[in-house]
Amino acid sequence: MDVLINVFVALHIIGIASLLGGFLTQMKAMGAGAARFVPAMLHGALTMLVTGVALVGLNEADDHHVNNIKIGVKLLLLVVILALVYVKRDEEKADKGAFAAVGGLTLANIFIATLWT
Repeated sequence: MDVLINVFVALHIIGIASLLGGFLTQMKAMGAGAARFVPAMLHGALTMLVTGVALVGLNEADDHHVNNIKIGVKLLLLVVILALVYVKRDEEKADKGAFAAVGGLTLANIFIATLWT
């Protein structure tokens, strides 16, 4: 079971890398007002959602302690990120505020995952 959990952790990290990488590649364009939500951001957020839910289930099944408040906060942030990216994905230019919010919420999600014990 530990190997399966570690595989899903790796996939979860790949998802956050895709989301954050998509954001970082558009930072220069954001300064010029031409940033857009790229498909990598949507796919990364969806990967995070699916693997995160799987990780909670696998950890519960393996009798590991799961901090439900932490998971709830991370899920809430991810749902907001997904909503913003999904709704604005087809627009040629994203609002600076919405685009910055996705980047900030992504970083918050990373820090919650790593620092909240």
